[in-house]
Amino acid sequence: MPTLTLTFKDNTIATYRIEAGQSITIGRKASNNVPIENLAVSGHHAKIDSVGEGFLLTDLQSKNGSFVNKELVSSHWLKEGDNILIGKHTLIFTYDEGEKKPDELGGDMDQTMVMDTDKYRDMLAQAIPKAAKAEAKEPVGMLSYLAGGEGEIKLAKKLTKIGKSSTSDIVVGGLMMGATAATISKRPQGYSLSYVGGMTKPKVNGATVKESVTLKDFDEIELGSVKLQFYTEK
Repeated sequence: MPTLTLTFKDNTIATYRIEAGQSITIGRKASNNVPIENLAVSGHHAKIDSVGEGFLLTDLQSKNGSFVNKELVSSHWLKEGDNILIGKHTLIFTYDEGEKKPDELGGDMDQTMVMDTDKYRDMLAQAIPKAAKAEAKEPVGMLSYLAGGEGEIKLAKKLTKIGKSSTSDIVVGGLMMGATAATISKRPQGYSLSYVGGMTKPKVNGATVKESVTLKDFDEIELGSVKLQFYTEK
């Protein structure tokens, strides 16, 4: 059976086997068979289906498209040595040595759907609102002030900075407070709070954060005079 070799900048990251009759998905979400944690990759970016003797790659209306051998495609029957570009990562499709390859694929298998630039732009323009709706359905992190402030803060950015610098997203004063004391990063697996610098370290549920911690609903974050509660808004 064929193998997919995941590479990044000529470095091999992982290999995946594709069994006959199997379908595999590729994307940023951890639920994919081939997860690629990169912001250039859509949550569910593409899939490969075992169909008859061949293997069909299909782009799942991803934001940045799927490329095979540097050519933008919506679907493509994979052949030995094909290079699939997903975001900034490459998947190399190969058969085992001595394995029979479906070199002569008849009918529709001879054709690859290639999208020209103008058509791709039109489809992309239509897909962005759909993608935005899909993103909106994903849980969004929120911070609610328990002390040291009022109201709520929506964690819409990939990285939220907390500290005494005026450029911080959440400004917290204090002589021992770092310019950027902590950050909250949005990742595919959830939100993570990290200590960055300064004498005052953040606490989560009373425990000092020395490096980073994954946040859970209703965790209480303390930093200097500010106390916040984290939760996700469905």
